[in-house]
Amino acid sequence: SDVVRLWCITCGDGLQELAAALRAQQLHLRVPTYQPGNLVEIEALDLVLERTIAVAPDRVWAAWTQPELLMQWFTPAPWKTVACELDLRPGGRCATTMESPEGEQHPNVGCYLQVEPERLLVFTSAMVDGFRPVVASGEAGDFPFTARIELTPTDDGGTRYRAVAMHADSSGRQTHEEMGFHDGWGAALDQLVALMS
Repeated sequence: SDVVRLWCITCGDGLQELAAALRAQQLHLRVPTYQPGNLVEIEALDLVLERTIAVAPDRVWAAWTQPELLMQWFTPAPWKTVACELDLRPGGRCATTMESPEGEQHPNVGCYLQVEPERLLVFTSAMVDGFRPVVASGEAGDFPFTARIELTPTDDGGTRYRAVAMHADSSGRQTHEEMGFHDGWGAALDQLVALMS
């Protein structure tokens, strides 16, 4: 598909080809500043939550990488996270189980793609541990995505927190947004701040 082709040419000279292809499709291109030319954000496919919080990057990192902490904030109340397994390395397993107020459980399994302590955490639901591809269930609400959590220290000891959910197509993005990405991820971040302050 075009999205796969675009994803595969994002390095080196391919970045210019990618930019031209995106302009032709009238998509907006923004290259992150932390690693120019390596990852490309596409406004039509990505959802972004960005906020400055009064929690130091090392504390935010701990909240994301220690299962006993992650389980306390990761799912917006009244939902809760009832299980968590984190193998913090590229290709390592990233699994959580969310539980609804009615007791219905929703497991989420993926793997880490990039781990840079106190700076960057990238994981995906499109693959499981060992970078093995996932077969989509075809059910409504089943859309693989890749998440990028960027942490930048601020002068006052806080963190510029940036979470990007990248989707393969606009349908996945729209579904994720309609499920409440901004409210849900925002509420979870509020819970992280309350826990780690």
